[in-house]
Formats: sequence, structure tokens, C-alpha cells
Amino acid sequence: MSTETKLTRDEEGESVDNTKYKGMIGLWYPKGSGIETIVYADSDHTGDYVDRKSTSGVCMFMGCCLTSWFSKKQTALAISTTEAKYVSAGKACQQALWMKQALIDYGVRLDDIPIMCDNKGAIYLSKNPVQQSRKNTCHHFLRDNVQKGNISIEKVLSEDNIADILTKPLKREPFNYLRLGLGMMEQID
Repeated sequence: MSTETKLTRDEEGESVDNTKYKGMIGLWYPKGSGIETIVYADSDHTGDYVDRKSTSGVCMFMGCCLTSWFSKKQTALAISTTEAKYVSAGKACQQALWMKQALIDYGVRLDDIPIMCDNKGAIYLSKNPVQQSRKNTCHHFLRDNVQKGNISIEKVLSEDNIADILTKPLKREPFNYLRLGLGMMEQID
């Protein structure tokens, strides 16, 4: 897909059955994989050319296995790239905490789960206890969980942020690189 392509909703189109897509993506869950959990969070600031809202992308791995992922338009307009990335990190925190709680039912306790983010400003905001001028519950939620040690926010290079594949069209080389990072079996030529 061209990186210049702008996708929009087809109000008159048919709904797509996502089970066919899920069956085609080729994820591999090897026996005996570890349970070390890591989450990648990303966004495209003002990527929707109609309403200028950003799209969040989150990928969660246990060991080398992709266990959950989503791509969703943010509900509020972000005023900066940092804010858009911070909102995505907040959504990743929700996923991480849900997984921690679900695993307790199986007798597995995870310590701090790292959330990988490629924006230094968003990382700083997640660790800074000073109140920001723009009050938002998700901001306090993320910062509170970082302070409690439930999750940590760590820097990842933009080109290695696997969640990038869920936020925007990419050129072939970065797409193939990130697709392999998701656990896909083959490159697309």
C-alpha cells in the first residue's frame, strides 16, 4: 500500500468478517515459550485527514508470541505527538494490567511489565509526578501505575516499535521488518 494512501470509512460498504483476517495472518505460538511480557505502543499524530484524530496501536507479547493487539482511533484530538503517544501508552497500560490480572487466575504473577514507547516526551510525562495543565483521567492512570511499579515505560527506537505497523501505511522494507517482529512467518515481496 502506498504510504500516501488515506483510508476512510465506507458508509455504504459491507461489514467485514474479521475471523477470516485472523485466520490468514499466520501467527505462531511455539510450545514452551516464556511468559516474559512486553507491550509496544505507538500512534500517528492527527493521522485521520477528516477529523485529525490520531490512531493508537498496541501489541502485547508473552515470550516471542503476540497475544493481543489493536488499532483504534483515539476519542479526543491530541494537541501534540507527545500527547498522542502518551494516550497510546495509557491504552497499553490498560492491556498490560488486564493481562497481569488474568494470569493471576493461572497462578502466574508478573512484576513490572515494560511498555515500549518511541517518544521521550511521553516517557517523561509518565514518570513526572507534576500535574500537567491538561487534566485527563488516562494521564493520571498511566502515571499512577508507573509510580506503583505495575508497569514501566521504556524507550524503543521508532524503527523498532512494532506497534507502528498498526498506525499507518508503511513502505515495504519497514513493513516487512515489523511484520517479522510480530511473528509472521513470511516476508511479502
